[in-house]
Amino acid sequence: MVFSFFLIFTGAAILATAALYTRQPLLIAYILLGVLVGPFGFSVIEDTHLLTDISEIGIIFLLFLLGLDMQLANLLTTLRKSLVVGLLSCALFAGVGYLSSRLIGFDAIESLIIGLCLMFSSTIIGIKLLPTTVLHHRHAGELMVGILLTQDFIAILVLLALENLGDDFVSTWTFLKPLLVLPFLFIGSLGAVKYVVLPLFTRFDRFHEYIFLLAIGWCLGMGEIAEILGLSYEIGAFIAGISLASSPISQFIALNLRPLRDFFLILFFFTLGAQLNLGVLYTILVPVAALTVIVLAGKPILFRFLLNRLSESNKLAWDIGFRLGQISEFSLLVTFLAQSSGLIGDKASVLVQSTAIATFALSSYIIVFNFQNPIAVKDSLRRD
Repeated sequence: MVFSFFLIFTGAAILATAALYTRQPLLIAYILLGVLVGPFGFSVIEDTHLLTDISEIGIIFLLFLLGLDMQLANLLTTLRKSLVVGLLSCALFAGVGYLSSRLIGFDAIESLIIGLCLMFSSTIIGIKLLPTTVLHHRHAGELMVGILLTQDFIAILVLLALENLGDDFVSTWTFLKPLLVLPFLFIGSLGAVKYVVLPLFTRFDRFHEYIFLLAIGWCLGMGEIAEILGLSYEIGAFIAGISLASSPISQFIALNLRPLRDFFLILFFFTLGAQLNLGVLYTILVPVAALTVIVLAGKPILFRFLLNRLSESNKLAWDIGFRLGQISEFSLLVTFLAQSSGLIGDKASVLVQSTAIATFALSSYIIVFNFQNPIAVKDSLRRD
């Protein structure tokens, strides 16, 4: 583990330096490092399963910090509009993914799984490359977060379906449970914050180490409760953040947890690159290129059309469309479960993984060089 961490962070520092000198997005450096030293590259690190589990914590912290930045009243208002866009975009792109996969030559089941994977956009790319000022104070940030949350909840239902396909009996309760549990979890979190968490923050606010510890405990604790109740760690962490968003200490917590989040996100992008099977990839380069073009071109156009129909401005619709123009980390989870259940083969799995990496990378380029973001190489576009 120590050697793996040395290799990842020293290697990431070297490649990130090269990326900055050549004006490339840092995410590309992390993914490239994984490809080079992973089991399908030079095999310096052969087992990435533990690192994959650890890197998931980065996504959990990302959702927690996102929740800290969302005021409840604004979130509810935005969700009413983003729900329509989120549902329609998922349905339409699932259909596009299914038809495209059938034309490429995959069977019906594999095409359905690939279509489901193409529905979602990356929470990490979307939020990490969104300026903090836009995320906190502007309609664009709230609208994009609402769409991503809608997609995340659909992803949870898809994952639940895949997890239960091997059971002899699957009840309707399996799918109704998350819908019924979510309001109780949210109300319970608000009560716990009001009567337990905030009084503790107030009582011991002079001890910054304790504030840091309690914030992490609250985030991961809510994530664990959500997982037990049939939701996900990410949804629990997001609810934990929202329940603290209205407190005066929320921005102090957000500021202090960002370095910890970035630490785990570096691991996430490294393991993403390390899991790419280059041997299988060579046999499906044309399908990967085709799906990558469909996602990169189709999603911005689709989101622009849907948002424009809901009276959003043309500029805002294109901005959000390009920021959501990739597939998601949830797509990788769907692929993993489908492959472990025997629903898809190696080629379909690598197709989704490769498309994820390609769309992550190319979408990052598009955003970094054309839209306001925290890591822009142009001073005129850099907004933290």
